Amino acid sequence: MNAQPNAGTLLERALDQTAGLLDEVSPDQYDSPSTCEDWKVGDLVRHVVASPQNFVSMFTGKDVDWANPPELGDDPAGDFRASAASLVEQVRADDSGGSSDAAIPEFAVHGWDIATSIGSPTPLDDEVAEHALAFMNANLTPENRKGAFGPEVEAASDVSVHDRLAAFAGRTVAATN
Repeated sequence: MNAQPNAGTLLERALDQTAGLLDEVSPDQYDSPSTCEDWKVGDLVRHVVASPQNFVSMFTGKDVDWANPPELGDDPAGDFRASAASLVEQVRADDSGGSSDAAIPEFAVHGWDIATSIGSPTPLDDEVAEHALAFMNANLTPENRKGAFGPEVEAASDVSVHDRLAAFAGRTVAATN
């Protein structure tokens, strides 16, 4: 019987997956629409690059302004990797596991957003998506979605776990053929 990876391992995989997807985004795609309502791909990338540091700040009790990420530098994927390393360090220091659980959905959902928005052929990590979906199902209520996620969208029963996660997070998911 295979043991499920722990949340810390899944967070690291989610961060690695997201960094790889950020490597695929070119600046000429920044003005393209994204799967996030009212955001272009560049807005999504700015948000994602800032997210690891935002989580570090949040987990250390600091106020976080999720709505106003800084401008992108010359190497968004490199900047993301640097702040992702700080997040992993912070999560390892907090041995409760709750930090990992709370952060995984951010990177699983936005990994799907990036991949779908740029048409990436990169396969996404099913275990990361399954963990994120389970966490969101247990913790995301209609009341606490506002500002972070839209209302759940119905998805066909035969879609991937990534598409189910995206639909739960309020994204419109294309039907499979």
